[in-house]
Amino acid sequence: MLVLNGFTEVGLPIICAVAGLLVGASVIFFIPFFKKQRDQNKAGKIIRDAEIKAEHIVKNAQLDGKQTINEMKNEADKEIKERKLELSAQENKLFQREQSIDKRDAALIAKETSLDEKNETLNRRLKDVDKKEQILQEKIDSIIVELEKVAQMSTQEAKDELFKRVESKVSREIASYIKNKEDEAKEQVVAKSQELLAQAMAKYAQDTTIEKTVSVVALPNDEMKGRIIGREGRNIRTLETLLGVDLIIDDTPEVITVSCFNPIRREIARMSLENLIKDGRIQPGRIEEIVEKCKQEIEETIHKTGQDVAFKLGITRISKELLDLVGRLKYRTSYGQNALEHSIEVAYLAGTMAAELGLDQNLAKRAGLLHDIGKAVDFEMDGSHVEIGARLAKKYGESDVVINAIESHHDDVPAKYIISHLVQAADTLSAARPGARSEMLENYIQRIEKLEEICKTYECVNQAYAMQSGRELRVMVAPDKIDDIGAYNLVREIRERIENEMTYPGQIKVSVIREVRASEIAK
Repeated sequence: MLVLNGFTEVGLPIICAVAGLLVGASVIFFIPFFKKQRDQNKAGKIIRDAEIKAEHIVKNAQLDGKQTINEMKNEADKEIKERKLELSAQENKLFQREQSIDKRDAALIAKETSLDEKNETLNRRLKDVDKKEQILQEKIDSIIVELEKVAQMSTQEAKDELFKRVESKVSREIASYIKNKEDEAKEQVVAKSQELLAQAMAKYAQDTTIEKTVSVVALPNDEMKGRIIGREGRNIRTLETLLGVDLIIDDTPEVITVSCFNPIRREIARMSLENLIKDGRIQPGRIEEIVEKCKQEIEETIHKTGQDVAFKLGITRISKELLDLVGRLKYRTSYGQNALEHSIEVAYLAGTMAAELGLDQNLAKRAGLLHDIGKAVDFEMDGSHVEIGARLAKKYGESDVVINAIESHHDDVPAKYIISHLVQAADTLSAARPGARSEMLENYIQRIEKLEEICKTYECVNQAYAMQSGRELRVMVAPDKIDDIGAYNLVREIRERIENEMTYPGQIKVSVIREVRASEIAK
């Protein structure tokens, strides 16, 4: 009992421990087994579900594919039907075209057949005509021979005599016809041109001004001459070297004359001298400062003048270089007339006449303003102002109308555009108006004498008188040496000779007067 109790007290815990170990080992062994079994069951279920879904997807895909195939088949059938319809329509059209072509071929064959028949008929007729012409020529030749025998004159002699009589008669008729037609044209053209020119001149009026080509600088006293000359002439040498002008200091009291072919330099010299006189400090260093300042002022004035003129005339899109050249015309003169004022006058007159004729007024103004642009630099470049102006206009991208107006305003080249004729007329108006230009007396007398000499070369002329400062020429002819038609031909010849042999401003009116007076004395 004690042993059992002792064993119980000692062995029971051991047994319990062993049993616990066995139970724990069994649990550790069987847990993975049960987990694996459970995972296998889940995997099997997932696979079965996936197979079921796959079967459903396959069935749905088969159904969708069948439906798509049916739809595509229907669309293909529909498209095939439409194509068949189009092909049948095209076949009908081709068939109709073939029929029309066949008809045209038949018609062409018929026309060719008829043309061949007509050609054969014409050939037969031509042969008949040739035979008849031959017969007629033989008869004409025989008649001519008979006429030569009767008239005792050859055929060539008869022709010459006939031509002389016809020429004498026809020349008078032609002259009379030309006179009548020109009179009619003059009545219309002169009236219209006078109206147009009157409107143009009435809309623009310019004061008469005379520009001098030599600048004169007034001095406060004669002592200033010595200061300007300077010690040993150093001041005047500096001035002439910097300015490029000649300073003339003579016995004229309180005056210095500035002489230079370049008007810009002459103006710079005048301004420089006036500023030096006001400043009082006349020495080489100060002279250089004043001259440079005056050059800058002149350049600014030139550019501003060009801008003001373009704005005044409403001319846009003109290059800066051309504006500067327009401004330089302010210091250029021609026969005493300021070149800039003349160009502005021509621009206004040409623009007014263009507006009256329904042409581009701005283009006419532009051509009128630039027609003498070559005069701005003609003292610096080779060539006439017309050639220089045309080159400058081409260089700065002006239009063909403007270039032709520049080239043709002195008849150097033919005028191609109406605006070119308007610029030419406006140039003549501006130059020939009373007081616009001054002219040397010697040239004036030579022109008057030349006009009268041209008239006196004709035997039928008794007297010739140049009137209105050479703008009108009256020719008195002997009435027994020339008739009315001859007088008309004479005035045309005199006009042509004046145009070809003389150079003159404006226009010259030529009048031939043939007067017959019959008088008796009653006693």
